[in-house]
Amino acid sequence: METHFAEAVGALTPGPPKDPALPVRPGTTLTGVMCREIFAVQLASRLLDVAARVLREQDEGFYTIGSAGHEGNAAVAAATRVSDPALLHYRSGAFYLTRSAQAGRLAEEGLRDVLLGLTASAEEPIAGGRHKVFGHPDLAVIPQTSTIASHLPRAVGVAFAIERARVLGVPSRWPADAMAVCGFGDASVNHASALTGLNTAAYGRFRGLQMPVLFVCEDNGIGISVKTPPGWVEQAGHPLLEHFTADGCDLADAYDVARRAVDHVRSTRSPAFLHLRTVRLMGHAGSDVEIAYRTRREIAQDLERDPLVGTARLLVEAGLALPDELLTRYEAERDHVLKLAMECTRRPRLRSAEEVMAPIAPRRPGVVAAEVARVAPERERAFDTLPELEGKLTFAQAVNRALADAMALDPEIVVFGEDVARKGGVYGVTRGLLRRFGAERVFDTLLDEQAILGLALGAGVSGLLPVPEMQYLAYLHNALDQIRGEAATMQFFSQGAYRNPLVLRVASYAYQKGFGGHFHNDSSIAALRDIPGIILASPSRPDDAAAMLRTCLAAARVDGSVCVFLEPIALYHTRDLFEKGDGGWLAPYAPPARWAETHVPVGRARSYGEGRDLTIVTFGNGVRMSLRAAVKLTAEEIGCRVLDLRWLAPLPVADLLRAAELTGRVLIADETRRTGGVSESVMAALLDSGFTGPIARVTSRDSFVPLGPAAQTVLMSEADIERAARELLKR
Repeated sequence: METHFAEAVGALTPGPPKDPALPVRPGTTLTGVMCREIFAVQLASRLLDVAARVLREQDEGFYTIGSAGHEGNAAVAAATRVSDPALLHYRSGAFYLTRSAQAGRLAEEGLRDVLLGLTASAEEPIAGGRHKVFGHPDLAVIPQTSTIASHLPRAVGVAFAIERARVLGVPSRWPADAMAVCGFGDASVNHASALTGLNTAAYGRFRGLQMPVLFVCEDNGIGISVKTPPGWVEQAGHPLLEHFTADGCDLADAYDVARRAVDHVRSTRSPAFLHLRTVRLMGHAGSDVEIAYRTRREIAQDLERDPLVGTARLLVEAGLALPDELLTRYEAERDHVLKLAMECTRRPRLRSAEEVMAPIAPRRPGVVAAEVARVAPERERAFDTLPELEGKLTFAQAVNRALADAMALDPEIVVFGEDVARKGGVYGVTRGLLRRFGAERVFDTLLDEQAILGLALGAGVSGLLPVPEMQYLAYLHNALDQIRGEAATMQFFSQGAYRNPLVLRVASYAYQKGFGGHFHNDSSIAALRDIPGIILASPSRPDDAAAMLRTCLAAARVDGSVCVFLEPIALYHTRDLFEKGDGGWLAPYAPPARWAETHVPVGRARSYGEGRDLTIVTFGNGVRMSLRAAVKLTAEEIGCRVLDLRWLAPLPVADLLRAAELTGRVLIADETRRTGGVSESVMAALLDSGFTGPIARVTSRDSFVPLGPAAQTVLMSEADIERAARELLKR
């Protein structure tokens, strides 16, 4: 590649000198001055790839997916503003360097950013050595680790949030006239998350919403070793998006078309699709042997379209540079970049687990508690407009009231999902919120879980506080990577410079009567419990539901926490505990003046009973079943206490161990599956903490939940809890 550049540039014929202030060739808006500036960043980006290869050969570099052949994306950066949020393709080195230069930074600063990432240095400014990503809070570049376009739904969310914050009159991270820019590859255009992003933007525009997002598909014709069929990207773009096509190997064409695309998005506030044709040089990655799946002719054809040679040709033929001048510059810059790379290898790296994990999930319980209790005097009047609910509330009513109070206090909160607006949700939990707070803050989405979460992530990173609803737990699995790969990693890979506060409400668990099958009765939360840093709340009683929801909202607001709030469907409207009409599962709603004293900190359990024979550890639907079972066992002179975990991540280990030691025997009543269920982590926590007493567990079976009465054959029951308790006490 380097040899070809030298030969191709050396063979160029200089044209007559032109005024650098004029277009570099007829018919373009790209001036000679701009062409020189962009060539500088394209050259720097190319040399970063050369340096990456050298670093890898010396075992000093750890990421070698480069940008060679994609340097045309510098034109897209040049057409946008520094304040336009950008979610970049992993081959966007030239875009990043251009954005850095636009911000007035020295050329060496942008180079050092990338090189510190390549060498996994703790001094790298965005991820701190945790990954090589393009990102910087001062450049509005949001770091992306996705290689499969899972950032497209978030990009749409960012565009949505720009406009929604303006309409609501609340602070935003971005200017009111900003637009989102989102880059990805031609192979990724086929991924479900990419299709979600494109479709959601088109759907929003179809519904009359303003969605200023520019999708930039950098099409090099191949995904690792699999060719993209010619013409496919043109056909794959959503038909309702405005389409633009440019040759990314011709800087003038790329810049002109990028400007038209950007002007369209900014002026019309509508989404557009820019197809940027590129080439891929140096293979997919450092370990890639390209000749194993591409012919020499195919590789040579890409070299002939080298965008760096193309920009050099523009400069030489416009009389703005001589071939020897450019080659001399190349060698000088090469030496400088390699020297800088070697310096970066001597910078400190992450050395301990504590250093690595520090940004995952900052926890400030004192600040969260203070935020929960916050009722500013000037906002107390907001509560005057909310009708009081007399007496005790059901679980669903408590969540509804807590949401209403939170929205009255904080105009940044938006509630959305499938059927949450006029209908008020399938179970009526959000009923009345649309009427009270308006369609800008309570709205229905299209039926796509990835779209719902993408809107939430874009809203959160932009300054809003999203509270999306997932209609059923099983539906969440359709879009889980939006939580695992996007939400949970944001603070980790940006050292907290970017956050996506989120409280995801999920109608959860089984035991729903008269309606079911495995999509509507499901208790699988193993995949959620495995995600580092998220808060997993599982209230069972109405008073806990309201208090814990306030805690999650506060944690999201002050710590940027990603919270998943699991709401047991079967307990939404439950009123009684032991006998019909006893009202034992209702609870009063705490007024704002009592929020401080009723606060439930993250990771604190709730204990029932004073028994000394047996501790039943449970959560969700298991709490009601365990309390009923405990009464029957007490009648047999078996003293039980019931511990409601309430938080499944992080587990309330201290409270768990304390309750276990009070009786010396533990029965875990776990409505999730035996394999991968919560009981496994509870047992491990007890053993790790040194508990030596007998432990037993009762769980649901490793089965999907069938329809009708057959469901009871595979789900944990009260009788199962009673039987297991008696067997444990016989040991």
